[in-house]
Amino acid sequence: MTRHFTDIDDLSAGELESVLDAAGELKSQVRRGEREPLLERQTLGMVFEKPSTRTRISFETGMTQLDGHAIFLGPDDIGLGEREPLKDTARTLSGYVDCAMVRLFDHDDLDELAAHATVPIVNGLTDDAHPCQTLADLLTVRETVGFDSRVAWVGDGNNVAQSLVLGCALAGVDLTVATPDEYGIDDDVLARAGDLGARPTTTDDPEKAVADADAVYTDVWVSMGETGGAEKRAAFEESGFQVNEDLLSGTDARVLHCLPAHRGEEITDDVIESERALVWRQAENRLHAQKGLLAFLLGAL
Repeated sequence: MTRHFTDIDDLSAGELESVLDAAGELKSQVRRGEREPLLERQTLGMVFEKPSTRTRISFETGMTQLDGHAIFLGPDDIGLGEREPLKDTARTLSGYVDCAMVRLFDHDDLDELAAHATVPIVNGLTDDAHPCQTLADLLTVRETVGFDSRVAWVGDGNNVAQSLVLGCALAGVDLTVATPDEYGIDDDVLARAGDLGARPTTTDDPEKAVADADAVYTDVWVSMGETGGAEKRAAFEESGFQVNEDLLSGTDARVLHCLPAHRGEEITDDVIESERALVWRQAENRLHAQKGLLAFLLGAL
């Protein structure tokens, strides 16, 4: 049966540990100047509806480091869902590539592709979920503050937050999510986290969330392509959701951000440039976590 990666809980807790272990070892190999050709002569198709910096570069570089090959297909190359039905695209890709990574708007389109593909489909981002980011987040947490730490999310209950909720549940990380009431985590995601055994603590008070946190994570208040930005920004600003030195005062918390950051909005420039920040390690870890994932999905571990 073909294994897809549509969200982080497509992995079991044990499989997540295996992927992160592989990511750590592959990262160490890069540091040692070594290369293991785990995906030699294998091809990754990369389908993009949304623009990207980290997603494209990390997947393409990752395939190169594993001696594989990646093909970029942008909106003008494939016209996803316009020139032919999604199921036809899925079947066609399956005949050409060993795995496909897709970065889309509508999560239902991802599910449609996965339903008809006979090669693994990897969610490189949808409006509902960003599980590849969560792999990098968990690798970063494990390398720094550890899985026995307390992590606080301060910001929008967006796709990054929702996958993080599920990832922390799988990894056994104590997570508190602080959002304004109207911008919280979807109920079905909270229920899925509960089924995994670790529903997060939720609050509308960012100060309460960060008070005993070892790491504080934030993201943009208004995501790419989202409407109603001015009203939403005002809700976060008025409620004190900016991650700044005042919010972090009295803590030794490290700071996470998936990037790109709107400096001066959800996070201040001085915080993201401080020694607290882990954001550049996070960004690099996209590369290594995704290599571990691809090796797992393609049976190279």
